[in-house]
Amino acid sequence: MGAGVSNNIDIDQAAARQGIADYQFVKMLGAGNHGVFYLARRPERLPVDGEFVAVKVLSGVSGQDTFRRAVRELKAFAAVESPFLVTLYDAGQQGNDLYYAMEYLGGGSLAAPAGRVSRVAMLRAIANAARAAHALHEAGIAHNDIKPSNILLFPGGGKLADLGLSRTLAPGLTVGGLAPPASAEPADRGPAGGQAPSQTSELFSGLRPGTPIEFIDPALMRGEPPSRISDVYSLGATLHWVLSGTGLYGDLSADDTLVALRRVLSRPPVISAGLDPAARAVIAAAISEDRSARPSTALEFAGLVEGLEREGTPSPLPHEPQGGSR
Repeated sequence: MGAGVSNNIDIDQAAARQGIADYQFVKMLGAGNHGVFYLARRPERLPVDGEFVAVKVLSGVSGQDTFRRAVRELKAFAAVESPFLVTLYDAGQQGNDLYYAMEYLGGGSLAAPAGRVSRVAMLRAIANAARAAHALHEAGIAHNDIKPSNILLFPGGGKLADLGLSRTLAPGLTVGGLAPPASAEPADRGPAGGQAPSQTSELFSGLRPGTPIEFIDPALMRGEPPSRISDVYSLGATLHWVLSGTGLYGDLSADDTLVALRRVLSRPPVISAGLDPAARAVIAAAISEDRSARPSTALEFAGLVEGLEREGTPSPLPHEPQGGSR
């Protein structure tokens, strides 16, 4: 695939890493597709409040063109105004490692919350993330990596983090990407779109084991470009996992991405029968195989989730946090 980024992460080696550039790592927060998150001490040069920041390191980046594309994507993300997007502070390259720093939220994520989370708080966090996704879409960006671990929690709700950069870092993979010119937009996708890859095998050959593909719109796996509608699917799949504790395709293989991929492409998603009818209806709309039947924007989806929030009553997290890369 030419210049790109390695997706082979040695967790033990990553956990032992002490820092990068002038960031001193305190501990590893988690590993996702292509990169590792760390809690780091804020360098004095950063004019922001707080002692700590979160730093993501993507190892094995090769080529200045790749680095420049990634920085361009990050700058586009940082330029979008939304109170529900994690704030990006800094980006740089050290050797073959790309890193970027962002605000640190100590509440954990929907995948691994720092404490017990009520149903209302979970719904509010997902609605906030949907509003953040809408802001990205209006700026011509498909987030393309919406999942529970990328919705970070704070006392007032949630913030959407970690814009997917796989398309930029390894051309041919699906995740991340700026929109094409407005004149090239298909009518059903709005401003957030991308260039369709040619083969599903190319799309996912670079995803590391454990990548939670149950949150990826199957249409992307069949060659459709990223869009606001595919992000709506990811929001619906996230809502299902958070409320039910299960994925739409049951327990997928954490070790063999291609096995999980075949399962997703060979059977329809199944919404948990244990969910209340209103939640089932919102999820069903968001993941509809007929993409024209889905909420047309993430903002519309946010409104539906906020309706669930108003109707619901607080209840404890219905499952134990599973952590990992979900």
